Amino acid sequence: MREPQMCNIVCRKILDKKAAKAFKEKINDEYRVNMILDNLPLVVPIRRPDQENAVVYQYGYHVGLRGQYAGSKEEKHFIHNHLTFTVKYHKDPLSGSARIVGFEVKPFSVKHEYEGEWNEKTRLTTCDPHAKRAVTSSESPQEVEEKKEIIFTYDVEFQESDIKWASRWDTYLLMADDQIHWFSIVNSLMIVLFLSGMVAMIMLRTLYRDISKYNQLETQEEAQEETGWKLLHGDVFRPPANSDLLCVYVGTGVQFFGMILVMMIFALLGFLSPSNRGGLMTAMLLLWVFMGLFAGYSSARLYKLFKGTEWKKITLKTAFMFPATVFAIFFVLNALIWGQKSSGAVPFGTMFALVLLWFGISVPLVFVGSYFGFKKPATEDPVKTNKIPRQIPEQAWYMNPAFSILIGGILPFGAVFIELFFILTSIWLHQFYYIFGFLFIVFVILIITCAEITVVLCYFQLCNEDYLWWWRSYLTSGSSAFYLFLYAAFYFFTKLEITKAVSGVLYFGYMLIISYSFFVLTGTIGFYACFWFTRLIYSSVKID
Repeated sequence: MREPQMCNIVCRKILDKKAAKAFKEKINDEYRVNMILDNLPLVVPIRRPDQENAVVYQYGYHVGLRGQYAGSKEEKHFIHNHLTFTVKYHKDPLSGSARIVGFEVKPFSVKHEYEGEWNEKTRLTTCDPHAKRAVTSSESPQEVEEKKEIIFTYDVEFQESDIKWASRWDTYLLMADDQIHWFSIVNSLMIVLFLSGMVAMIMLRTLYRDISKYNQLETQEEAQEETGWKLLHGDVFRPPANSDLLCVYVGTGVQFFGMILVMMIFALLGFLSPSNRGGLMTAMLLLWVFMGLFAGYSSARLYKLFKGTEWKKITLKTAFMFPATVFAIFFVLNALIWGQKSSGAVPFGTMFALVLLWFGISVPLVFVGSYFGFKKPATEDPVKTNKIPRQIPEQAWYMNPAFSILIGGILPFGAVFIELFFILTSIWLHQFYYIFGFLFIVFVILIITCAEITVVLCYFQLCNEDYLWWWRSYLTSGSSAFYLFLYAAFYFFTKLEITKAVSGVLYFGYMLIISYSFFVLTGTIGFYACFWFTRLIYSSVKID
């Protein structure tokens, strides 16, 4: 600590054919080398040409670079074999001790030279601490070719800094462009205001007018010729086809919603600092496992409403369906990474721990939740359901289920679309994502948009005397996940330069998991909004 080093020789390598080929591949694919010192990641400061003194940090330094010698057309590969580290420290005025607050590097490619034979005590002529000769960028670079020798060296210099140890992460997390986030939020708020206006109109004008009209009608003869949604009172709460599956998906969605909500609150309060590597993933997994309680409860409540009797069956499905799907995709992807001998593969022990968490904590909790949910008396429907289902009249083309479901997904996706771009960039292009404040606002906007668009479309559907709203409400807002996946594909082809097949499969595999989770989350929000809405309007009408 605080002892500058100059030209320390790490080692001398002579490349064989295989090593030279591997280095060239890494340089072509723009691989970066990442290091950590005192839990701080290594960064290369890059000056921004458009602003004075503005510096952008790039995580890790590139293995090497490609270039031509002056006067030649042939492209050569050069390796970064000399690193100049700058360690910034903050001195405590009282104790005189120092703490590390920054870790930067400047990589160089240098063809090191020395006199005589190579041995342990060789002194380099290109970089000599005794002659005070440091490496500069004007040296001739080190080529990567078979039979070439490469000598790896480094310097360390220590700089005193005013940054306090507690705020040393701030420079890493600086968001250069928060205007665009405000723009995105204003844009989303416009969508929300527009939708809220529509919902308010429906609620006030139609419901108030309809209900008062219906309640006056009872006295006159026109009571026989009811129109609109009130005609459906005997069918609107008829359990849907595949009601078991709906219960499972709603339960899973509640589990997901709980996990994201609690995690956002933790993140907002600053518990999930990026200095704690993997803290976010760990928190998500643990919360997911404990939210199993709510999943079991909500799926059992809905199941009982549908007059179901076999609650254990539904509980098992809730506990296994979503996690098993995700785990299967994840397992395949992990096998692929393993096949590539990558260090990014999840080790077998961790996989086993995940399965233990799932079977040991999540499944029992789903059962506990289900038990309590099923023990409570079923929610009463506000109107009685007829024995014989009524016929649904021919629907206009724009009320066709597929069409209205696809239309419903556009607005929720539009509301989160810009924030999504930043999240994708932080996942796939190595930047820290640390704007949970913005993310929370966007999440709230997403909830409101999903709820409102579903209520609006559900109302139009009921007015057209189509009472099959259970699945439709779930799919209407859930279809935004379809747009999310399409956007992920668009992002892949426009922003990322991925050529290897395995990398492409990984990208789409992970985006599939994310889209599936998004589907479950948004679908459940839409479903509950619609559930509340139908109960509200049918309980406020007098029916003989």
